Amino acid sequence: MRFMILRKADKDTEAGMMPSEPLLAVMGQYMEEMTQAGVLLAAEGLQPSSKGARVRFSGGKPAVIDGPFTETKELIAGFCLIQVNSKQEAVDWAKRWPALDADGEAGIEIRQVFEAEDFGPEFTPELREAEERMRAEATQLANDAKR
Repeated sequence: MRFMILRKADKDTEAGMMPSEPLLAVMGQYMEEMTQAGVLLAAEGLQPSSKGARVRFSGGKPAVIDGPFTETKELIAGFCLIQVNSKQEAVDWAKRWPALDADGEAGIEIRQVFEAEDFGPEFTPELREAEERMRAEATQLANDAKR
């Protein structure tokens, strides 16, 4: 099972404050522990919402709203994508989040990622095959771009 560990934004992350060296060190240790355990798939911090945008659809037509966004509690400052055996294991990893972050006041949300089998028979073998091809191609293109 894959889960997203979402680090909720706060006034400091939205102000664009960069983490201190001690915080970077403990976050690095945390990521290393997840890597060594074989559960970490990806992890990134996000720029403040002032550098982002939202696209809302009404009647099928998009409208772009530039950041910043005022509802900080609804925003995400970063994420980890992990693969574990249960929700409890994801919770256990989230509980190990470094206490130094946000002076011990960080907000963490855990969300399970949909897997192909979750969609039932509507996700036909042909659609699954097409998605697998797309994912393989996207991975290859990303790897090529790194070179």
